Amino acid sequence: MAKARILNMVYTECDPAKEAAFNKWYNEVHIPMLMKYKGMKKVTRYKITDEKAKKPRFLAVYEYDTMAAYKALNDSQEFKDAIAEMNETWKSGFDITGYTLCEPLKTFER
Repeated sequence: MAKARILNMVYTECDPAKEAAFNKWYNEVHIPMLMKYKGMKKVTRYKITDEKAKKPRFLAVYEYDTMAAYKALNDSQEFKDAIAEMNETWKSGFDITGYTLCEPLKTFER
């Protein structure tokens, strides 16, 4: 049985003309840099398919075993490096439109 984890869901939107470059960068640069932080256990990216939704079009779900691991992320060198690289690479062309932090209440499995 998989352990229920702390989830940090980050919603992003990007200029459609830059979508391929954005996804390549997110998958090949940003996530690998963040995954160097040992407290981050898993990241899953999604494209929101509800065409009625205005924005955002992308969701990244970051998973942590504990709230303490999540809270320590911002002070980690890995996070600082990833954010510095992101700010340099993406001065324009994408926006973080929101985030949601979730902790598990109960897990149901079949």
